Amino acid sequence: MALRKMWLNINGAERIIVCNPEVDSLAAVLRRIGLTGTKIGCNCGQCGACSVILNGDVVRSCIKKMKTMQDYAKITTIEGIGTPENLHPIQMAWITYGGVQCGFCSPGFIVSAYALLQKNLSPSRQEVREWFYKHRNICRCTGYKPLVDATMAAAEVMRGEKTMGEITYREPENGRIYGTAYPKPTALAKVTGLCDFGDDIGIKMPPGTLHLAVVIPDAAHAYIKGIDVADAEKMPGVVKVITAKDIPGSNLIPQGFSHARSKVDRFLRPILCDKKIFRYGDIVALVAARTKEEARAAARKVSVELEKLPVYMTMPEALSPDAMQIHEGIPNQYVIQPLFKGKDTEDIFKDAPYIVEGSFYSSREPHLPVEPDTMQAYIDEEDRLTIQCKSQHIYAHRNVLAEALGLDPEKVRVIENPTGASFGSAMTPSSPILVAAAALVLKKPVSLTLSYQEHTYFSGKRAPSYTNARLACDENGKMIALEFDHAVEMGAYPEMTGSMISKCVRYIGYPYYIPNIKGLGRLGFSNASYCIAYRAFGSPQAYTASEALVSMMADKIGMDQLEFRRINAAQPGETNNTNVPYRCYTMKQLLDMLKPYYIDAKERCARLSTPEKKRGVGIAAGGYHAGLSNDTAKVELELNEDGGVTIYNSWEDQGQGADAGSIVHVHEALRPIGIKPEQIKLVMNDTAQVPPSGPAAGSRSHYMVGNAILDASSKLLNAMKKDDGTYRTYEEMVAEEIATRYQGSFTTVGTTTAHDPNTGHGDLAPEDMFTTYMAEVEVDTKSGKTTVLSMKSACDIGVIGQILGVEGQAYGGASHSIGFALSEDYNDFKKHASMVGAGIPSILDIPDDFDFMFLETPRKSGPHGSSGSSECFQNNGHMAVINAIYDAVGVRIYDLPAKPEKIKAALEAKEKGIELKPNKYFFGNSFEEMVAEIKADPK
Repeated sequence: MALRKMWLNINGAERIIVCNPEVDSLAAVLRRIGLTGTKIGCNCGQCGACSVILNGDVVRSCIKKMKTMQDYAKITTIEGIGTPENLHPIQMAWITYGGVQCGFCSPGFIVSAYALLQKNLSPSRQEVREWFYKHRNICRCTGYKPLVDATMAAAEVMRGEKTMGEITYREPENGRIYGTAYPKPTALAKVTGLCDFGDDIGIKMPPGTLHLAVVIPDAAHAYIKGIDVADAEKMPGVVKVITAKDIPGSNLIPQGFSHARSKVDRFLRPILCDKKIFRYGDIVALVAARTKEEARAAARKVSVELEKLPVYMTMPEALSPDAMQIHEGIPNQYVIQPLFKGKDTEDIFKDAPYIVEGSFYSSREPHLPVEPDTMQAYIDEEDRLTIQCKSQHIYAHRNVLAEALGLDPEKVRVIENPTGASFGSAMTPSSPILVAAAALVLKKPVSLTLSYQEHTYFSGKRAPSYTNARLACDENGKMIALEFDHAVEMGAYPEMTGSMISKCVRYIGYPYYIPNIKGLGRLGFSNASYCIAYRAFGSPQAYTASEALVSMMADKIGMDQLEFRRINAAQPGETNNTNVPYRCYTMKQLLDMLKPYYIDAKERCARLSTPEKKRGVGIAAGGYHAGLSNDTAKVELELNEDGGVTIYNSWEDQGQGADAGSIVHVHEALRPIGIKPEQIKLVMNDTAQVPPSGPAAGSRSHYMVGNAILDASSKLLNAMKKDDGTYRTYEEMVAEEIATRYQGSFTTVGTTTAHDPNTGHGDLAPEDMFTTYMAEVEVDTKSGKTTVLSMKSACDIGVIGQILGVEGQAYGGASHSIGFALSEDYNDFKKHASMVGAGIPSILDIPDDFDFMFLETPRKSGPHGSSGSSECFQNNGHMAVINAIYDAVGVRIYDLPAKPEKIKAALEAKEKGIELKPNKYFFGNSFEEMVAEIKADPK
C-alpha cells in the first residue's frame, strides 16, 4: 500500500495529511483527522451530507478521491464556519427557523448555503432551491422550506439589513415559552458540526474496539446448506467470524404481540440466519476485525451455499394455492381482524342509489433517513452489556435483547445515540442486537456502521397494502355503507403485528360517520423486507383506499370534493369505525378553513391549464390517534442545589424535538416557582439513568410524557409549598428532610380498550388528531410527470406546545407524503437500494408554497390542552396528490407510486376509451367466505 503525504489548507490552517490516494476519499480523510462535522450518509454523492468547500466550490467529499487533490488545496468544513461562542448568521438562522430536526444533514446544508452566499448575497428563494438541488443536498426531515427560510434570513444579516439579535429566539415578555418557537437545545452542537452521531462515536471509540461487517447472501428465499468462514478468518486484521452457532441464548428475536386470531409464533426471526434466508437483507455472519476496511474485505470472503426457493415478492403471490409456507407450520396469512358495525351491508348495497368500488395498492415505502444504521456495544463500569444505537423504545429494546441473549434485563443498558432520524424504523431492535451479540461473543467493545446499501437491504419498510372496497351513498350524498377487504403485507417477519392489525380496520373511512360497515383486515407474509413502524403507521394504506373512494363518490354524484367531505364529517355523538365516539369533532371547521384556498386554487388551475401542462386540485381528509391503549409513561423530576431542576425521561429523540418538548413541558408546569428554561437540565434516553417513558411512537410522547411531567411537577410543587403559599428553596427542603426528587406517571390503562376480535369494536386511544390536505399539481401530458405546485393543510392537534417542532413534523410529513404519492418504492433490491433509486424527493420535488393552519382545540386529557403531532401530517396527504392528478387529467392511479410512466400509460389508454385499473385482489379465500367463517366460529 503506497501512501502519500500532502499539505492541505483546512479551515485556514495548513495541515499535513497522510493518505492512501487510491482508496481514501476526502470525507474519510477529514473524519480521520477529527473533523467529523463532515457526515457520510449515502457515501455515493447522492445526499450532500458530506459537503465541503474546495477552492471556493461546493463538493461532495465522499466521492472526491484523494488522488485528484492538489497540495495546498483550500478546504472549508462546517468547523471552519462558526463556533458555539461565535455562530455564523447561517448557523443561528438554522437554529431559529427550524432548520435543525435530526441535524445529520445540517452541516452539509450550512456549508452549501455558506458557499452560495459567498457568491450571491441576494438570492431569490428559487435560486436557493436550485442551488441546493444542483449540489444534491438532501434533507428527509424538514420538507426543505425551513432551510430556505433560514438561508434568506442569514442573507439579510450578512447584507446588514438585520442584526444577529433579530434572527435569534427571544423569550416572550411574559416569560411563557409553551407554544412558542423555543429552539432545540441540541441544535447548537448540530449546526457547528460538534454533535457526535453514531459513526462519529464509532471512530472515536477507545483502542481495542473491533469493527464489524455484515454478510448478506444474494438471495431472498433459500435454505442455507453451509457457511464457510475459513478464508475470511485468514484475512488481515480479522479476529473472528461470528455465525449463529456462536450466539448465546436462543438466536431468536422475541417479537411481542397478541391477538386472539393470530397463528404466528413470537420467535420467528433469527439474529443470524443459519437454516433459511427469509428475505433479501437477512444476515448470516458478522466479521470482526481491527478496522472497518479489514472487516469489509473479509466479509466478501465468506462463502454461503444456498438452495434457492420460490420467491414470493407480494402477499397475493404468497397466498396463491401452490405457494409454500415461508415459515414452516404457519400459514402465509396469519392473522385476521373483522369489523362489523351497524346493519349487514349486503342488503344496503343492493338498494343504494350510488355505489363506487375499486382495488387499490399502496407501495413498500422506504424510510430513507440520511444516516444509515450505526451502533456500538461494550461492557460498562458496572458490568452491564451496554448498547449505543438508534432507538425509539430503549426499554423495549433492552428487554428484547436480554431475552434473546439469555441475560437479566438489569444487566443490559441501552443508550440512544444522537440520531440522524428514523421515522419509525428504529422501533425494531434488529440492528442493536447485532452489536450486543458480538460484544458478548468477543468480550470486546464493537462498532458497526452499515453502508447505505446494507442499511436499505436490512431495515424494515412501510408495509404495502392491497384493498378491495366499495362505498354506498344515499340520494343526499350521505355515506350509508362501506365494505372493505384490506390486506397488509408484513414481509418476512411479523414485527408490529398487534399494532398493524388494529390500523387495518380503524382508518378506512376515518374521520367520517359511516353507520354500516363490514370489513376485514388481513396480515400476511412475503419474502420482501419486513414491515416496521413509519410515521402515521398503518393509516396511509387505509386512506389510499378510502380517500380515493370518497373522491370517486363525489364525482359520481356530481358534488364538490370538499363539500362532500364536509357533509359526511362526523358530528358530535356519531361514532367511528370501531363504534365509539370520536374524541373531538372539528373536521367541518378544518374543511371550512381550507375552503378559501381551495376556491382560489380551482380558479387558478382552470385559468392556467394548457393541453400540454394540465393543472388540478385534490383534497384529502383524515387524521390519527394520539397515544396508545393500555400505555404508561414515567418520568422523574429533581430539584437541584442551584435552584434549577433536572428532568429524567426516555422520550427518545429522532429529531422531532424531545429535548425542546421536555423543557417546554417542565417550564410550563413549574411556572409558579419561576424556573427559567436555562435552569432545566436534561438527562434522557439511558436505561441506567432514567425511568421508562415508553416509545417515541404513536404520536404519544408529547401527550404521555407531558402528562407524566405534570404529575411529577405537581408532586414537587406540593412538597416545596409552604403554608403561606410561598415555596421552599433547595436548602430548606434538605434542612427539613423533604425529598427533592419525585417520579411522575401517566397511564391510559382503564381508559382505553383493544379491538374485540369478533367485531373490531374498541376505544383504542386517549385522543384524536385531524388534518385536511389540499394539493395543487401540474401534469405534463406528454411525459406523465407530476409536479406538486403547492400544499395547504388545516389541522387540529390541540394546543401547540412548541411550534418549531410541530411545523417541522408538518413540513416533513407533507414531503414524505409527496414522495409516497409520486416516487418512493422498494421493490427491486438492486435498483431501489440507494436514495435516488428508491425515489427520495429533492428540494425541487417539494413545493416551497406550504401553508399549515392550526385549529387549537384544547384536549381535556392533554397536558396544557395538547394532543400529539407527528403522525397527523403523513396519513392522507398522498391522496390529495393522487386526487389532484385525477382532477387535472381525468385518470385515476390505483396503485402507488404514481410514476410518470403509469400516468402516461393511463392517459394513452384514456384516449382509446379504456380505464386502466387493477383486477380485484384475491387472497386465497374470498371476503365473503372469510366473513362467513368468522361469524360461524367467533374467537
